Amino acid sequence: MLLDQSEYDLRCEWGMAGVRALAPISDVLVIVDVLSFSTAVDIALANGASVLPYHWRDDSAAAFAASKGALLASHVSEGGYSLSPASLQSIAAGTALVLPSPNGSALSLSVGDTITFTACIRNCGAVATGAREYGSHISAIPAGEKWSDGSLRPAIEDLIGAGALLASLPGRLSPEAEIAVAAFERFRRSLYDVLVRCSSG
Repeated sequence: MLLDQSEYDLRCEWGMAGVRALAPISDVLVIVDVLSFSTAVDIALANGASVLPYHWRDDSAAAFAASKGALLASHVSEGGYSLSPASLQSIAAGTALVLPSPNGSALSLSVGDTITFTACIRNCGAVATGAREYGSHISAIPAGEKWSDGSLRPAIEDLIGAGALLASLPGRLSPEAEIAVAAFERFRRSLYDVLVRCSSG
């Protein structure tokens, strides 16, 4: 069964399975995890900090941070720097932050040698411009969330974010990419409202 959308310039597929299917045939992958990882990375980088993704916050995460001379992001409930984008608004330039997450970070670490960006609604235009410098076959990977059994829960905010990115790119859209663009176009004038009302928001 062919699931890689290889006949199209612009593709879209969900989560880890999407990374595995599209990374080998893409010039660029773009991980889209709007309500946490992608927006947190955008804010940190805008302030001059750097972000090191990590799969999950466990004992090994602290050791990894120490080996890199970096801070380890805390749980959102603990305060300090965390996956909450608001917590990073005052992060100092030059700070290196290990940012564990089961979605955006885990996907970012699973791409192999494929050039990878992360996009949110705030930076989709800039990411589209940057991605085009590396080729025309670009795949958006909406991260989604996880149900309690570990299965993928598609998240509308990530679909909208993927659509915002794909709408900024030239090229032939796969039907999956067209659906993402359609979701963005449907809500582009009420983004705040839909993000607040959606289950993840």
